[in-house]
Amino acid sequence: MYAPILSPLAWDLGHIANFEELWLVETVGRQDPLRGDLGRLYNAIENPRTTRGKLPILRGDELRVYLKEVRERALEVLEHVDLDSTEDPLLAGGFVYEMLIAHEHQHNETMLQLIQLVEDYEPGQIEQPPPADSEGPEMVLVEGGGTEIGAREGEFAYDNERPRHALELEPFWIDRTPVTNRAYAEFVADTRAEPPMYWEAERKAEWFRAAMGRREPLDPDQPVVHISWHEADAFARWAGKRLPSEEEWEVAAAGADRERANLDQLAFGCAGAGAYADAPSECGAVQMLGDIWEWTSSDFEAYPGFQVFPYHEYSEAFFGDAHKVLRGGSWATRRNVIRTSFRNWDLPERRQLFAGLRCAKDA
Repeated sequence: MYAPILSPLAWDLGHIANFEELWLVETVGRQDPLRGDLGRLYNAIENPRTTRGKLPILRGDELRVYLKEVRERALEVLEHVDLDSTEDPLLAGGFVYEMLIAHEHQHNETMLQLIQLVEDYEPGQIEQPPPADSEGPEMVLVEGGGTEIGAREGEFAYDNERPRHALELEPFWIDRTPVTNRAYAEFVADTRAEPPMYWEAERKAEWFRAAMGRREPLDPDQPVVHISWHEADAFARWAGKRLPSEEEWEVAAAGADRERANLDQLAFGCAGAGAYADAPSECGAVQMLGDIWEWTSSDFEAYPGFQVFPYHEYSEAFFGDAHKVLRGGSWATRRNVIRTSFRNWDLPERRQLFAGLRCAKDA
Protein backbone atom coordinates (compact mmCIF):
# COMPACT_ATOMS: atom_id res chain seq x y z
CA MET A 1 0.00 0.00 0.00
CA TYR A 2 1.37 3.39 -1.03
CA ALA A 3 0.14 6.99 -0.98
CA PRO A 4 2.11 10.00 -2.27
CA ILE A 5 1.90 11.86 1.06
CA LEU A 6 2.90 8.79 3.08
CA SER A 7 5.79 6.34 3.02
CA PRO A 8 5.34 2.68 2.10
CA LEU A 9 5.25 0.58 5.28
CA ALA A 10 8.38 -1.25 4.08
CA TRP A 11 10.27 2.06 3.84
CA ASP A 12 9.31 3.04 7.40
CA LEU A 13 10.45 -0.32 8.76
CA GLY A 14 13.75 -0.17 6.91
CA HIS A 15 14.26 3.43 8.02
CA ILE A 16 13.70 2.50 11.68
CA ALA A 17 16.35 -0.21 11.45
CA ASN A 18 18.79 1.93 9.48
CA PHE A 19 18.44 4.80 11.96
CA GLU A 20 19.10 2.42 14.85
CA GLU A 21 22.14 1.02 13.08
CA LEU A 22 23.50 4.50 12.30
CA TRP A 23 23.22 5.90 15.82
CA LEU A 24 23.75 2.89 18.05
CA VAL A 25 25.80 0.38 16.06
CA GLU A 26 27.93 2.76 14.01
CA THR A 27 28.13 5.98 16.06
CA VAL A 28 28.19 4.51 19.57
CA GLY A 29 29.45 0.99 18.87
CA ARG A 30 31.88 2.17 16.16
CA GLN A 31 31.12 -0.83 13.96
CA ASP A 32 30.72 -0.95 10.21
CA PRO A 33 27.14 -1.11 8.91
CA LEU A 34 25.70 -4.37 7.64
CA ARG A 35 24.83 -2.76 4.32
CA GLY A 36 26.59 0.52 3.66
CA ASP A 37 24.51 1.07 0.53
CA LEU A 38 21.24 1.38 2.46
CA GLY A 39 21.84 4.74 4.09
CA ARG A 40 21.07 6.67 0.93
CA LEU A 41 17.72 4.89 0.54
CA TYR A 42 16.49 5.60 4.07
CA ASN A 43 17.63 9.21 4.40
CA ALA A 44 14.39 11.09 5.07
CA ILE A 45 15.71 14.45 3.88
CA GLU A 46 17.17 13.23 0.59
CA ASN A 47 14.15 11.03 -0.18
CA PRO A 48 10.82 12.88 0.12
CA ARG A 49 7.71 10.79 0.64
CA THR A 50 6.62 11.08 -2.98
CA THR A 51 9.74 9.18 -4.10
CA ARG A 52 10.05 6.46 -1.46
CA GLY A 53 7.74 3.98 -3.16
CA LYS A 54 10.00 3.97 -6.22
CA LEU A 55 13.26 3.31 -4.37
CA PRO A 56 14.93 -0.15 -4.42
CA ILE A 57 14.28 -0.61 -0.70
CA LEU A 58 14.31 -3.89 1.21
CA ARG A 59 11.06 -5.82 1.23
CA GLY A 60 9.68 -9.11 2.46
CA ASP A 61 12.09 -11.64 3.96
CA GLU A 62 15.12 -9.51 3.10
CA LEU A 63 13.70 -6.67 5.17
CA ARG A 64 12.81 -8.96 8.07
CA VAL A 65 16.35 -10.36 8.16
CA TYR A 66 17.83 -6.84 8.17
CA LEU A 67 15.54 -5.76 11.02
CA LYS A 68 16.50 -8.82 13.06
CA GLU A 69 20.25 -8.50 12.47
CA VAL A 70 20.34 -4.78 13.26
CA ARG A 71 18.45 -5.33 16.52
CA GLU A 72 20.84 -8.13 17.53
CA ARG A 73 23.85 -5.91 16.90
CA ALA A 74 22.24 -2.99 18.73
CA LEU A 75 21.59 -5.15 21.80
CA GLU A 76 25.22 -6.27 21.77
CA VAL A 77 26.35 -2.63 21.77
CA LEU A 78 24.02 -1.83 24.68
CA GLU A 79 25.61 -4.60 26.73
CA HIS A 80 28.99 -2.87 26.58
CA VAL A 81 28.26 0.87 26.82
CA ASP A 82 27.52 3.15 29.75
CA LEU A 83 24.23 4.82 28.96
CA ASP A 84 24.85 7.34 31.74
CA SER A 85 28.31 8.36 30.55
CA THR A 86 29.05 12.00 31.24
CA GLU A 87 31.88 12.05 28.71
CA ASP A 88 29.78 11.35 25.60
CA PRO A 89 26.75 13.67 25.19
CA LEU A 90 24.98 11.03 23.12
CA LEU A 91 25.09 8.65 26.07
CA ALA A 92 24.52 11.18 28.86
CA GLY A 93 21.23 10.35 30.53
CA GLY A 94 20.75 7.56 28.01
CA PHE A 95 19.94 10.13 25.31
CA VAL A 96 20.67 7.97 22.25
CA TYR A 97 18.69 5.08 23.73
CA GLU A 98 15.69 7.32 24.45
CA MET A 99 15.98 8.93 21.01
CA LEU A 100 15.89 5.58 19.21
CA ILE A 101 12.85 4.37 21.14
CA ALA A 102 11.04 7.67 20.51
CA HIS A 103 12.01 7.60 16.83
CA GLU A 104 10.59 4.11 16.36
CA HIS A 105 7.41 5.00 18.22
CA GLN A 106 6.92 8.16 16.17
CA HIS A 107 7.10 6.08 13.00
CA ASN A 108 4.51 3.71 14.50
CA GLU A 109 2.05 6.61 14.35
CA THR A 110 3.10 7.58 10.83
CA MET A 111 2.53 4.00 9.69
CA LEU A 112 -0.97 4.08 11.20
CA GLN A 113 -1.77 7.04 8.97
CA LEU A 114 -1.26 4.71 6.00
CA ILE A 115 -3.00 1.77 7.64
CA GLN A 116 -6.15 3.90 7.76
CA LEU A 117 -6.29 3.52 3.98
CA VAL A 118 -6.15 -0.29 4.14
CA GLU A 119 -9.42 -2.16 3.75
CA ASP A 120 -10.46 -4.91 6.16
CA TYR A 121 -7.89 -3.94 8.78
CA GLU A 122 -8.60 -5.54 12.14
CA PRO A 123 -6.90 -3.67 15.04
CA GLY A 124 -7.44 -6.47 17.56
CA GLN A 125 -8.48 -5.88 21.15
CA ILE A 126 -9.61 -2.32 21.84
CA GLU A 127 -9.64 -0.71 25.29
CA GLN A 128 -12.57 1.61 25.87
CA PRO A 129 -11.67 5.05 27.28
CA PRO A 130 -13.76 6.50 30.11
CA PRO A 131 -17.08 8.13 29.16
CA ALA A 132 -17.09 11.81 28.34
CA ASP A 133 -18.17 14.30 30.98
CA SER A 134 -20.07 17.16 29.36
CA GLU A 135 -20.30 19.12 32.59
CA GLY A 136 -18.17 22.26 32.59
CA PRO A 137 -17.74 25.60 30.87
CA GLU A 138 -17.13 25.97 27.16
CA MET A 139 -13.86 27.82 27.81
CA VAL A 140 -11.49 28.19 30.75
CA LEU A 141 -9.39 31.20 31.68
CA VAL A 142 -5.60 31.09 31.67
CA GLU A 143 -4.08 33.87 33.74
CA GLY A 144 -1.40 35.91 32.05
CA GLY A 145 1.94 37.04 33.38
CA GLY A 146 5.45 35.70 33.50
CA THR A 147 5.94 32.01 32.79
CA GLU A 148 8.37 29.50 31.28
CA ILE A 149 8.04 27.00 28.45
CA GLY A 150 10.29 24.30 27.07
CA ALA A 151 11.72 21.04 28.37
CA ARG A 152 13.09 20.98 31.88
CA GLU A 153 16.66 19.96 32.57
CA GLY A 154 17.20 16.33 33.41
CA GLU A 155 14.47 14.92 31.17
CA PHE A 156 14.75 13.54 27.66
CA ALA A 157 13.68 16.03 25.01
CA TYR A 158 14.52 16.97 21.44
CA ASP A 159 16.63 20.00 20.64
CA ASN A 160 13.63 22.04 19.43
CA GLU A 161 12.15 21.86 22.96
CA ARG A 162 15.20 23.58 24.43
CA PRO A 163 16.28 25.77 26.04
CA ARG A 164 13.53 26.35 28.59
CA HIS A 165 12.95 30.08 28.61
CA ALA A 166 10.86 32.81 30.20
CA LEU A 167 8.16 34.81 28.47
CA GLU A 168 5.19 37.06 29.20
CA LEU A 169 1.66 36.14 28.15
CA GLU A 170 -1.54 38.15 28.17
CA PRO A 171 -4.53 36.40 29.83
CA PHE A 172 -6.59 34.32 27.40
CA TRP A 173 -9.46 31.86 27.20
CA ILE A 174 -9.07 28.36 25.77
CA ASP A 175 -11.67 25.70 24.99
CA ARG A 176 -12.09 23.23 27.85
CA THR A 177 -12.29 20.35 25.35
CA PRO A 178 -11.23 19.80 21.75
CA VAL A 179 -13.69 20.89 19.04
CA THR A 180 -16.21 18.13 18.35
CA ASN A 181 -17.53 16.51 15.19
CA ARG A 182 -20.90 18.07 15.95
CA ALA A 183 -19.48 21.59 15.99
CA TYR A 184 -17.41 20.97 12.87
CA ALA A 185 -20.44 19.55 11.01
CA GLU A 186 -22.27 22.81 11.76
CA PHE A 187 -19.32 24.70 10.30
CA VAL A 188 -19.37 22.53 7.17
CA ALA A 189 -23.12 23.02 6.74
CA ASP A 190 -22.92 26.77 7.25
CA THR A 191 -19.87 27.48 5.08
CA ARG A 192 -19.97 24.55 2.64
CA ALA A 193 -16.38 23.83 3.59
CA GLU A 194 -14.89 20.50 2.56
CA PRO A 195 -15.56 17.86 5.23
CA PRO A 196 -12.64 16.25 7.05
CA MET A 197 -10.78 13.32 5.56
CA TYR A 198 -12.73 10.03 5.85
CA TRP A 199 -16.13 11.72 6.27
CA GLU A 200 -18.90 10.48 3.97
CA ALA A 201 -22.32 12.14 3.81
CA GLU A 202 -25.76 10.63 3.44
CA ARG A 203 -29.20 12.22 3.26
CA LYS A 204 -30.24 14.79 5.87
CA ALA A 205 -26.62 15.69 6.57
CA GLU A 206 -25.99 12.34 8.25
CA TRP A 207 -22.26 11.74 8.37
CA PHE A 208 -20.34 8.47 8.40
CA ARG A 209 -16.66 7.81 8.98
CA ALA A 210 -15.02 5.34 6.59
CA ALA A 211 -11.50 4.28 7.56
CA MET A 212 -9.52 1.15 8.43
CA GLY A 213 -12.02 -1.01 6.58
CA ARG A 214 -14.96 0.14 8.70
CA ARG A 215 -17.83 2.47 7.89
CA GLU A 216 -19.65 3.70 10.97
CA PRO A 217 -21.96 6.58 11.91
CA LEU A 218 -19.89 9.57 12.95
CA ASP A 219 -19.89 10.10 16.70
CA PRO A 220 -20.87 13.78 17.11
CA ASP A 221 -19.31 14.00 20.57
CA GLN A 222 -15.81 12.88 19.60
CA PRO A 223 -13.11 15.42 18.68
CA VAL A 224 -12.94 16.25 15.00
CA VAL A 225 -9.85 14.73 13.40
CA HIS A 226 -8.03 14.75 10.05
CA ILE A 227 -8.31 18.43 9.27
CA SER A 228 -5.59 20.71 7.93
CA TRP A 229 -4.23 23.82 9.61
CA HIS A 230 -6.09 25.95 7.05
CA GLU A 231 -9.36 24.24 7.99
CA ALA A 232 -8.67 24.55 11.72
CA ASP A 233 -7.91 28.25 11.31
CA ALA A 234 -11.08 28.77 9.26
CA PHE A 235 -13.22 27.01 11.88
CA ALA A 236 -11.76 29.08 14.70
CA ARG A 237 -12.51 32.32 12.84
CA TRP A 238 -16.03 31.12 11.98
CA ALA A 239 -16.58 30.43 15.69
CA GLY A 240 -15.46 33.97 16.58
CA LYS A 241 -12.26 32.70 18.13
CA ARG A 242 -8.71 31.90 17.01
CA LEU A 243 -6.11 29.18 17.25
CA PRO A 244 -3.90 29.39 20.35
CA SER A 245 -0.21 30.08 19.92
CA GLU A 246 2.00 27.18 20.90
CA GLU A 247 3.17 29.19 23.92
CA GLU A 248 -0.44 29.62 25.06
CA TRP A 249 -1.11 25.95 24.43
CA GLU A 250 1.84 24.81 26.57
CA VAL A 251 0.90 27.08 29.45
CA ALA A 252 -2.72 25.87 29.28
CA ALA A 253 -1.50 22.25 29.30
CA ALA A 254 0.54 22.64 32.50
CA GLY A 255 -0.34 19.84 34.88
CA ALA A 256 -1.82 17.53 32.21
CA ASP A 257 -1.07 13.88 33.01
CA ARG A 258 -0.12 11.55 30.18
CA GLU A 259 -1.04 8.60 32.38
CA ARG A 260 -4.66 9.81 32.27
CA ALA A 261 -4.98 10.33 28.54
CA ASN A 262 -6.07 8.47 25.40
CA LEU A 263 -2.65 7.44 24.05
CA ASP A 264 -0.73 4.33 23.01
CA GLN A 265 -3.14 3.20 20.24
CA LEU A 266 -5.19 1.32 22.83
CA ALA A 267 -8.61 2.80 22.03
CA PHE A 268 -7.87 2.91 18.28
CA GLY A 269 -9.84 6.11 18.02
CA CYS A 270 -10.81 9.21 19.94
CA ALA A 271 -12.56 9.31 23.28
CA GLY A 272 -15.55 11.60 23.62
CA ALA A 273 -14.79 15.26 24.21
CA GLY A 274 -14.74 15.69 27.97
CA ALA A 275 -13.24 12.30 28.81
CA TYR A 276 -10.59 12.10 31.55
CA ALA A 277 -12.34 14.98 33.30
CA ASP A 278 -10.82 13.75 36.56
CA ALA A 279 -7.38 14.76 35.29
CA PRO A 280 -7.62 18.32 33.95
CA SER A 281 -4.68 20.63 33.46
CA GLU A 282 -4.11 23.34 36.06
CA CYS A 283 -6.37 25.78 34.21
CA GLY A 284 -9.21 23.23 33.97
CA ALA A 285 -8.81 22.12 30.33
CA VAL A 286 -9.19 18.40 29.61
CA GLN A 287 -7.64 16.11 27.00
CA MET A 288 -4.69 18.42 26.43
CA LEU A 289 -2.70 15.22 25.89
CA GLY A 290 -3.91 12.40 23.67
CA ASP A 291 -6.91 11.93 21.35
CA ILE A 292 -5.83 14.47 18.70
CA TRP A 293 -2.87 16.59 17.82
CA GLU A 294 -3.97 20.21 18.09
CA TRP A 295 -3.00 22.78 15.50
CA THR A 296 -1.61 26.05 16.85
CA SER A 297 -1.18 29.41 15.15
CA SER A 298 2.62 29.22 15.48
CA ASP A 299 5.24 28.70 12.80
CA PHE A 300 7.89 26.12 13.64
CA GLU A 301 10.79 28.29 14.77
CA ALA A 302 13.86 27.84 16.98
CA TYR A 303 13.63 28.88 20.61
CA PRO A 304 15.99 31.67 21.76
CA GLY A 305 19.40 30.12 22.35
CA PHE A 306 18.63 26.99 20.32
CA GLN A 307 21.50 24.53 19.84
CA VAL A 308 21.42 21.63 17.40
CA PHE A 309 21.70 18.18 19.00
CA PRO A 310 22.48 15.61 17.85
CA TYR A 311 21.89 16.28 14.12
CA HIS A 312 20.74 19.18 11.96
CA GLU A 313 18.13 17.24 10.01
CA TYR A 314 15.77 16.57 12.92
CA SER A 315 14.63 20.13 13.68
CA GLU A 316 16.76 22.82 12.09
CA ALA A 317 16.04 21.73 8.51
CA PHE A 318 12.34 22.49 9.06
CA PHE A 319 12.50 25.84 10.87
CA GLY A 320 10.69 28.71 9.16
CA ASP A 321 7.19 29.76 8.14
CA ALA A 322 6.46 26.74 5.93
CA HIS A 323 5.48 24.45 8.82
CA LYS A 324 2.93 24.92 11.60
CA VAL A 325 3.27 23.56 15.13
CA LEU A 326 0.97 20.89 16.56
CA ARG A 327 0.81 19.99 20.24
CA GLY A 328 -0.52 17.30 22.57
CA GLY A 329 -0.31 13.96 20.78
CA SER A 330 -3.15 11.75 19.54
CA TRP A 331 -4.69 8.39 20.38
CA ALA A 332 -2.08 6.94 17.99
CA THR A 333 0.87 8.54 19.83
CA ARG A 334 2.91 6.32 22.12
CA ARG A 335 2.73 7.40 25.74
CA ASN A 336 6.48 7.66 26.27
CA VAL A 337 6.80 10.07 23.32
CA ILE A 338 4.46 12.83 24.43
CA ARG A 339 4.94 15.58 27.04
CA THR A 340 3.57 19.10 27.34
CA SER A 341 6.77 20.55 25.85
CA PHE A 342 6.77 18.24 22.79
CA ARG A 343 6.61 20.12 19.48
CA ASN A 344 5.27 18.39 16.38
CA TRP A 345 5.12 20.19 13.05
CA ASP A 346 3.82 19.70 9.53
CA LEU A 347 2.74 21.52 6.41
CA PRO A 348 -0.51 23.47 6.89
CA GLU A 349 -2.28 21.63 4.05
CA ARG A 350 -1.74 18.16 5.53
CA ARG A 351 -4.90 16.26 6.54
CA GLN A 352 -3.70 12.69 7.05
CA LEU A 353 -2.45 13.55 10.55
CA PHE A 354 -4.54 12.62 13.56
CA ALA A 355 -5.08 16.35 14.04
CA GLY A 356 -7.90 18.61 15.16
CA LEU A 357 -8.08 21.74 17.26
CA ARG A 358 -9.27 23.65 20.27
CA CYS A 359 -9.88 27.38 20.07
CA ALA A 360 -8.70 30.34 22.09
CA LYS A 361 -9.63 34.00 22.40
CA ASP A 362 -8.29 37.06 24.15
CA ALA A 363 -9.47 37.66 27.72
